[in-house]
Amino acid sequence: MSDFNEAFAAAFTLILSFESSLAEIVSLSLQISLIAVLLASLIGLPLGAALAVFRFPGRTTLVVILNALMGLPPVVVGLIVYLILSRSGPLGTLGLLFTPTAMIIAQAILITPIIAALTRQSTETLWNEYAEQFSSLGTPPRETVIALLWDNRFSLVTTILAGFGRASAEVGAVMIVGGNIDHVTRVMTTTIALETSKGNLALALGLGVILLCLALGVNAAAFLINEAAIKRHG
Repeated sequence: MSDFNEAFAAAFTLILSFESSLAEIVSLSLQISLIAVLLASLIGLPLGAALAVFRFPGRTTLVVILNALMGLPPVVVGLIVYLILSRSGPLGTLGLLFTPTAMIIAQAILITPIIAALTRQSTETLWNEYAEQFSSLGTPPRETVIALLWDNRFSLVTTILAGFGRASAEVGAVMIVGGNIDHVTRVMTTTIALETSKGNLALALGLGVILLCLALGVNAAAFLINEAAIKRHG
């Protein structure tokens, strides 16, 4: 019990001092996750809205596949990205394996289906409500999608925050494609796994507390945005 208390005390000391090594790991984690969320949003938001608005053969199949991809196993994604970026892979000449770029790609692949599927669900509700108005006005499809995305912006912010929460907690895929290299690809989740195996509980607990606070902050922001949207729309 005393060892546990000592580890917690050391962890909070590390957090309060926020040493350069700790700051480097946290900063890299946030950079990778934010860029991955940005890329996933640029793909997932319009894709989800388009699936909500357009009706075409095979749409139902695409929706089912998209929903299934929300549960993509991270280690499988990591393995696929590894094979593509490895020297013998199709993109091996780019030299992206074991770099932050590879980690961004893996995270973006994981969260794009989440953002797209959640966007489709919320946008489809709006589309069912306003479909007749858009049809009577003769609004072009592209402008319809943009209008629905804008009207649904509060829910979409929550969707993006959910994607960020998923990305920041990822460990399997980023471990495979990043290699957990010190000062290069070492992020919070991979550091926690490594330091726990080494018995360095202070650093592992410190990063765990920061990661937990980050998750709580994201969820609190999502809740407040939802509440603001409910009040705004009555």
